[in-house]
Amino acid sequence: MDFTVPHRLAESCRKIPERGAWLAQLLDVIHDLEERWALTLGSPFDGQDVSCAWVAPATFPDGRAAVLKLSMPHMEGEDEIAGLRFWSGDPTVRLFKADDSLGAMLLERCEPGTPLRSLPESRQDGIIAQLLSRLWRLPASGHRFRPLSALTAYWSEETLASADRWTDPGLVREGLELFKELPRKPPEEVLLATDLHAGNVLLAQREPWLVIDPKPFVGDPAFDATQHLFNCKARLKSNPDETIRRFADLLGVDEARVRLWMFARSAAEPRDDWEDARLPELARTLAP
Repeated sequence: MDFTVPHRLAESCRKIPERGAWLAQLLDVIHDLEERWALTLGSPFDGQDVSCAWVAPATFPDGRAAVLKLSMPHMEGEDEIAGLRFWSGDPTVRLFKADDSLGAMLLERCEPGTPLRSLPESRQDGIIAQLLSRLWRLPASGHRFRPLSALTAYWSEETLASADRWTDPGLVREGLELFKELPRKPPEEVLLATDLHAGNVLLAQREPWLVIDPKPFVGDPAFDATQHLFNCKARLKSNPDETIRRFADLLGVDEARVRLWMFARSAAEPRDDWEDARLPELARTLAP
């Protein structure tokens, strides 16, 4: 078995002691799961999207293909296993086995697994909109999924901890206010993916496209438009109004709320480099 640690995952684990401890134990955990679930593992996947988990192709003794995924400790992805159980393959990858205490998942393998980003963005828009419309369901009462306000509060704490590095405090504080306000009274609430973009949608055989790596929270559907839009950088820069309007229309959500969420995230979402002017420039363009 190849125990390479993808570069971006190693970088993520260096930032926080809890993640460093997780990485130090990772090889032992993999060996345990390999034996317990009777798996043969291949070399781990690497690339620009592999920053929060160790992921490798796996094969059952009968030759069936799967993927082993072990997620590092991170707040945003704590409910991934629960979300995959809830969606049950519609339209996500299927969850074959899981160890909740380890954040370990044995998943359906998408074959050929080509990311949706291989298609032009205009086609990505429609496919992602269709997938989101299928994901957006409200769990039964008594569910344990966290509200979207828990995510925005977590982001706000991280951003406030970096206040000495803000280059435009007024802009950031406007975004932080919206992080409080927007989750309070959404038009409706559904279970969100929160991180659905063209790198997290793969070409498959069971269905043309399947969603991987959901980070579920319950809240405003307009929020789920933002991650794909942030990945359409050139369109956002050249024509933000039309880019947001087109995608909001495809989703059937309020364009104004999508724009507010985009402003709040570009103004106040935590980041490593507060000197980078690109997000503040976008926030000023989208400012209400």
